[in-house]
Amino acid sequence: MSFEHLDTPLDPKKLKRFQRKMSIVSAGGTFLDGFDLTIIAVAMPLILTQWDVSAGQQSLIVASAIIGSFIGASWLGSLTDKFGRKAMYIVDLLAFVIFAALSAFSQTIFQLILFRFLLGIGIGADYPISATLVSEFSSSKNRGKQGTFLGMMWFVGAVVAYLSGIILLPLGDNAWRYMILLGAVFAIIIFIFRIGLPESPRWLVSKGREKEAQEIMYNLTGHSVLIDPDLEPKPKISYLFSKKLFKRTFFVCGFWFCYAVAYYGISMYTPTLLAAFTGGSLQMTFIASSIVSVLGLIGALIGMNLVDNWGRRPLIITSFTGLTIALILLAINPNPTLVFLVILFSVAVLFSNMGGGILNFVYPTELFPTSIRAGAAGFATSVSRIGSILGVLVFPNFVAWWGNNVALGFFATIGLIGLIISISLAPETKGRNLEEINQ
Repeated sequence: MSFEHLDTPLDPKKLKRFQRKMSIVSAGGTFLDGFDLTIIAVAMPLILTQWDVSAGQQSLIVASAIIGSFIGASWLGSLTDKFGRKAMYIVDLLAFVIFAALSAFSQTIFQLILFRFLLGIGIGADYPISATLVSEFSSSKNRGKQGTFLGMMWFVGAVVAYLSGIILLPLGDNAWRYMILLGAVFAIIIFIFRIGLPESPRWLVSKGREKEAQEIMYNLTGHSVLIDPDLEPKPKISYLFSKKLFKRTFFVCGFWFCYAVAYYGISMYTPTLLAAFTGGSLQMTFIASSIVSVLGLIGALIGMNLVDNWGRRPLIITSFTGLTIALILLAINPNPTLVFLVILFSVAVLFSNMGGGILNFVYPTELFPTSIRAGAAGFATSVSRIGSILGVLVFPNFVAWWGNNVALGFFATIGLIGLIISISLAPETKGRNLEEINQ
């Protein structure tokens, strides 16, 4: 099939306005992902003072949403290829509303873990759904920027989580409940805006529904668009491991796994780690942690503005290089100060988010065919969630057994592996339309 009308200089203004709307509304989902996954790190010091939480329970509270996202990405990603982008795009957001609210009103540790796990299923589903929709509605000349915009909004959500912690902290013992409940409020707003969005024409064509695709494109552009039928055979998800796609599958899963291990292992425990250097002041802990989070957002902004000009490959190689060097410097310093930790953590997340943290919304949707695109992105997301779970569970145990330096040395090694994978396998896809990439 051909969607070259998306890639010509004569791209209608009406379509461009819609592409911006699609990116913003989709980015609302990744904003929620960043907020809901980060807010538990912000709330954890308050939960620990209110409930008697063991080290194992603390790990489960932090990891429960990430474990849920593993299931959501692997299960609902493939359903998105089967039943359509729009249906899953709206339904998965209901999980954000319902289970964020239930988490806020949890009365026991078990309830909090359960509801956070169910919330995570919606979080995991939104990664492949949103990224796939944005890539299929974008033009080749700005697809990278629109895809990385999704990643950048994840870190906006993380920053808002820390700011919410600072603002709501004076509310007392129940402040952590209000922090978590805020995620449900944000989800309701985004849900309303998502209802009116259309189905992906590329998905409709892949299902032999060219007439419906033509109607949608006419509504978007104001012009009749000739869409060629998709006569290519429809591969199954097992095609990801075929000789043709195995290197792409290994690259996408590999770099995202390495990024997730390092980023989540550090970021989910940043407040807990820095608390030992702030004299027990929660407000100072949140401020120091928010500085790290803001630098992570700046890294994502830098990458978003480089991806379509500089390219995907140099961006991801630079990202892992900076991350690895920063982690090595952290690991070899036996007596760090608060300022040193904040600066080096900030540098680490700035570089990690400049490439690995935003290209995970670009590469998975560019390198695979339409008929399995969401399933492929979902599979890659689920592999990354294994990395996230590993990072979250490994860090506190490594710290307890061998100290911070060994734990940070482990993450530096993971960063180095990600760098080797990127140098060896990262392709350059800028300026090419999706059909050309996948021929």
